[in-house]
Amino acid sequence: MAAPCFLGWDFSTQQLKVIAIDEHLRVIYEDNVHFDKDLPEFKTQGGAYVHSDRLTVTSPVLMWVKALDMILEKMKSSGFNFAQVRALSGAGQQHGSVYWKKGSIQTLKNASPELPLHQLLKACFAVSNSPIWMDSSTASQCSNLEKAVGGAQRLAAITGSRAYERFTGNQIAKIYSQNPEVYTQTERISLVSSFAASLFLGAYAPIDYSDGSGMNLLQIWEKVWSASCLDACAPGLEEKLGSPVPSHSVLGSISPYYIQRYGFSPDCKVVAFTGDNPASLAGMRLQEGDIAISLGTSDTLFLWIQEPTPALEGHILCNPVDSQTFMALLCFKNGSLMRERIRDDCASGSWDEFSKALSSTVAGNNGNLGFYFDVMEITPEAVGIHRFNSDNQKVSDFPKEVEIRALIEGQFMAKRIHAEKLGYKVMPRTRILATGGASHNKKILQVLSDVFNAPVYTIDTANSACLGSAYRAIHGLLAETNVSLADVVKLAPEPRLAVTPTTGAEELYRPLLKRYAELEQKVIYNPTSCPVK
Repeated sequence: MAAPCFLGWDFSTQQLKVIAIDEHLRVIYEDNVHFDKDLPEFKTQGGAYVHSDRLTVTSPVLMWVKALDMILEKMKSSGFNFAQVRALSGAGQQHGSVYWKKGSIQTLKNASPELPLHQLLKACFAVSNSPIWMDSSTASQCSNLEKAVGGAQRLAAITGSRAYERFTGNQIAKIYSQNPEVYTQTERISLVSSFAASLFLGAYAPIDYSDGSGMNLLQIWEKVWSASCLDACAPGLEEKLGSPVPSHSVLGSISPYYIQRYGFSPDCKVVAFTGDNPASLAGMRLQEGDIAISLGTSDTLFLWIQEPTPALEGHILCNPVDSQTFMALLCFKNGSLMRERIRDDCASGSWDEFSKALSSTVAGNNGNLGFYFDVMEITPEAVGIHRFNSDNQKVSDFPKEVEIRALIEGQFMAKRIHAEKLGYKVMPRTRILATGGASHNKKILQVLSDVFNAPVYTIDTANSACLGSAYRAIHGLLAETNVSLADVVKLAPEPRLAVTPTTGAEELYRPLLKRYAELEQKVIYNPTSCPVK
């Protein structure tokens, strides 16, 4: 008998990825299909179509189906033993939606193993190009939804987020208002994640709580659809969505199609698929009180939260590995490009010089604080460069080394302030898991550690959504026995400790954080305030 293994899938924007891990959590197989390159017949750019209004962004559903056919054939010809797969799970780009035409359930159930899926399902979708997360064409639907429930803060309190144009409820509302006949022809609406799970299940897979939290439709506390949100989007929507389920649910056994065509075992289980961000939380193995910070083009924070306080910024989602708790996402647009610009202006384009400047200045920067937003920031809504001296007076410039520290301290103070606004609390056991370009710079990480008063570890997240999906496949099989994901992934490689907080950092930064939060109110976008310098 071949050693058991587990598959993790990631239906992301630009590619479909798969990873197989064994019982010791070692990766034994990985592969991908790149949509633009490997499926040129769909003529996508970056896996999507940007429409002429520059606001509407979609992806062809059949491209995702054909990519699955293609990757399974690649695995088959490489000699991959499908019979050893005990369970599989997966992730999908968040917010995207798929519209199954009436009668498609029969086609899914009775799929003939003689044919590839993309041929079998070609007439199954009422909308052939699915709206995806890059779409921003639903401003009027967003304002209608907020109005219907009593405002943006009220919507956030119910669903975890104020109305966002990419969120699924608003996309469904647009389809209903522009093409009511298409909406009527639709018998099931899936997220990309539950659509992908449906392909393996041979039946409509339910939406899980965690990905379901990115729709502006789910009451995140009660884990049921909000009647007022559904009614504001489209009639009869609850029936088309089905009931949401816990993210660790075993949905059933794999469809006979895969047993006959590829040699999967009839005992192979399909565990609920979730969104790519929730799956990454599992892949990065976050635990209670932890934060993961991805320092990339934009900086993203993943937080594990016990008692969230939803706000007008950021997103609260049900936690994919613990249904009793929550996760939060915060995105900061001015990330690495901002750091690189200050490096070029103040450190001759050299990271070494940048780090030296950071070391040459004292923690707290003698009370000098700065806000650095080359592009309109999301968190908070502000733009421009704003510098303040220790007396809170606005100044036009700082010495180069003061500028460098003000940038890095400011970026990390903003992250702590906004995380705490969402209900996050730094705990004695908190770990910060850092990833992305700037996580290789020890001096930058030292500031991060000091501002949060917590140790910083570095992790490799090249395939965190895929890996998280494979971990979740194992967890799904054991979750009924109250085993936590942390127990399941004990054997995985530990994150590497990079830096610990400097003694006295908490006392030093506490008053600075308070000042920074107050000054932030002054720089929030006001069209008459100073231009970008």
